[in-house]
Amino acid sequence: MAQGPVQQVAGFTLPPSNQLSDAARRVLARMDAATAPDTVKGDIARQRAFYGKWNDDRLAEMQRRFRTSIRHEILSGVGVDTVEPEGGVAPGNAARVLINVHGGAFLWGAGSGALVEAIPIAATMRVRVVTVDYRLAPEHHYPAASEDVTAVYRELLKRYRPENIGIYGCSAGGIITAQATAWIGKQGLPRPGAIGTFCGTGAAYSGDSPYLAPALAGDAPPAIPVLPATLPVSYMEGVPANDPIAYPLSSDAQTKAMPPTLLLAGGRDFAVSTLTLAHRRLAAAGVDSELQLFDGLPHAFFMWPDMPESDEAFATIARFFDTHLGRRPR
Repeated sequence: MAQGPVQQVAGFTLPPSNQLSDAARRVLARMDAATAPDTVKGDIARQRAFYGKWNDDRLAEMQRRFRTSIRHEILSGVGVDTVEPEGGVAPGNAARVLINVHGGAFLWGAGSGALVEAIPIAATMRVRVVTVDYRLAPEHHYPAASEDVTAVYRELLKRYRPENIGIYGCSAGGIITAQATAWIGKQGLPRPGAIGTFCGTGAAYSGDSPYLAPALAGDAPPAIPVLPATLPVSYMEGVPANDPIAYPLSSDAQTKAMPPTLLLAGGRDFAVSTLTLAHRRLAAAGVDSELQLFDGLPHAFFMWPDMPESDEAFATIARFFDTHLGRRPR
């Protein structure tokens, strides 16, 4: 494929976005201070230890802000944490449930990381959220996570209508959400009523943002002139780019079959270009797709709850599922 001219971008100072709240500026400073040290890179055990503590810290912040109950269960052989708001599920949501697919680079995130994603949505929407402890890389590979999410979904279908089930996830969880939705259809099951793919979606990373986001964070951008057509993670090793279930938003047929989809990220997220392309593809296919970008904020920004932008993201997610769950999928 012909390539356009490579642009040499002159160095300049980029200030914080003037759209950010004062609280967000303070949180960005805390994010910088909590960045993983270079010593953990490439070492799975150290990464899991570092991000386990990182997620524990975020969970403590979430639990100061939101009151929920949590119980651990096994559904169809898969561990899950079921999160409900203090005071119980809203009457209008009694017949609804959300499945959360946690992030963590396909390598970590179970436990506290999953609860960080589930708690604010359960509390904000007053809905039951079931977060899935799916099998992780490098011990496991695609489609292990899709199989685990589908097993939980199949079990929930015994209690909930498919149009009343939503699935959402952030980062690797956003990718798996799209993959699992395609996998559910492959198994002959009815697809969920709506999904949310945040900071990642069912396509390889593309566009400008994988180069721009690292530079904005003070890191070196990828030293490659062309991004790969597959996701460069061990979980996806050996899976071809033309596999329509593994990369559903690169497939016309799978894109058209998607339920209503919310795509959400910070404007300085490395996944943002992929999300904008996915939104265009979904819209062109006639899928009810919504794209929400928060200028000046990085990857998975709403893991940090102490800013109004995170509250807005939680409310946006709750509103989207409230709008779309209960409608019969096409």
